[in-house]
Amino acid sequence: MATAITCFKAYDIRGKLNTQLTEEVAYRIGFAYAKTLSAKTVVVGSDVRLTSTPLKLALSAGLIDAGADVLDIGMAGTEEIYFATKHLGVDGGIEVTASHNPIDYNGMKLVKADSVPISGDTGLNAIKDAAESLDEKDVSERLGFYTDGCVIDAEAFFNGKAHVDIAKLNETKKYQPTTCMDDYVSHMLSYVNLDNFKNSAPLKVVVNAGNGAAGPALDAIEQGLKDKGVAIEFIKVHHNADGTFPNGIPNPLLPENRADTAEAVKSSGADFGIAWDGDFDRCFLFDADGQFIEGYYIVGLLAEAFIEKSRDSKIIYDPRVYWNTEAIVENAGGTPIKSKTGHAFIKERMRKEDAVYGGEMSAHHYFRDFAYCDSGMIPWLLIAELLCVKKQPLADMVKARIEAFPSSGEINSLLEDADAALKRVTEKYKPFAEVVDETDGLGLEFGTWRFNLRKSNTEPVIRLNVESKGDIPLMKQKTEELLALIRA
Repeated sequence: MATAITCFKAYDIRGKLNTQLTEEVAYRIGFAYAKTLSAKTVVVGSDVRLTSTPLKLALSAGLIDAGADVLDIGMAGTEEIYFATKHLGVDGGIEVTASHNPIDYNGMKLVKADSVPISGDTGLNAIKDAAESLDEKDVSERLGFYTDGCVIDAEAFFNGKAHVDIAKLNETKKYQPTTCMDDYVSHMLSYVNLDNFKNSAPLKVVVNAGNGAAGPALDAIEQGLKDKGVAIEFIKVHHNADGTFPNGIPNPLLPENRADTAEAVKSSGADFGIAWDGDFDRCFLFDADGQFIEGYYIVGLLAEAFIEKSRDSKIIYDPRVYWNTEAIVENAGGTPIKSKTGHAFIKERMRKEDAVYGGEMSAHHYFRDFAYCDSGMIPWLLIAELLCVKKQPLADMVKARIEAFPSSGEINSLLEDADAALKRVTEKYKPFAEVVDETDGLGLEFGTWRFNLRKSNTEPVIRLNVESKGDIPLMKQKTEELLALIRA
């Protein structure tokens, strides 16, 4: 009888610990991944959560038993797995991470060779089926070899005890710790002209790793900059990696999680601030006054920067809010291309179009030269370079764009019946819309304002984004009007 596994989602693996996601499930996933993809070598890494290392070791055991060699880059962010998979030329990569999910969750992000994402229709469902079909007794016996037959204790696992013995992994001669950090740093620094930093006043930057995986990567980049003669003063907040997250789960997308970064920027007189989520595949920026800058406007800044280097650049963007991005790209001479929201869709469209850059308002930024993957380190380096080149504060760079296209930011509503809310909004607004865009959810335009309303794929939540053309009161009025109808 098949073993039901419920932690597979549309684009990755996420589940509640000790129920949906255990060391046994991780072993099954590793075995199924290697068999389904016929993978000979796989690189693995894990974020700072206490359960991430135990899950990674069990995953590695499954990979090895299915015939794959495992290269373990240790504690790392998701983008380090993307980089290592491409750089090492291996058959795939897996990062154990729950990003910004609650402490009692964990998960995995999987890619194939060349860091091509694996989603439901490109292999993830096949891996799930293979993982579920493994014989329970066989899995128990195989896993027992790596645990020396000890019974896996749920409480010990939750507190970070790995039952899989690294010595047993080493016995197989197929497990090898490795590092790509020096090459990763060199690649990060290749996105900017370091002479632009040397010809400008030294920057002061607040960095908040949220006790996640970003701290060690930032330290390595800092050293790389110093080695190249670039001096940036970093004020480090919640910098040390700590899987207990003493300052809360790092998720700067939530307004309540921004105060520490904002205060540090103001008190230190920094030029700008950066905060990351747990696996640092997203970065969030603050101006010199400590004001949070919506990711939407950073997309426009980065798009313009790439087009200035190559005027025929193609830029991918998501359909939630896009008037500002379209205007910037078109005015700069680039080609704006709309894609459905979500990393798998963005990456697929970028590869198809050979786009140099893609951006989502949720602070995911994708780069052609980074295997079309998202990075939380490249964006701030590019923004830092812009400050040096333009000789103006970050706030001044985005002020005119915020005034030209004010946005509500994404507002989530937790509902019992998201379909009913979507129907109410559709019936009231769609008959009067000048443009109907159903690329992702419901997108309607009314000349001077527009909105996008889309349901979450994973929870009973509906997400609203509203923007206008230079009319903040109108944007706020329509936002309140829509929310009242959505939450009725």
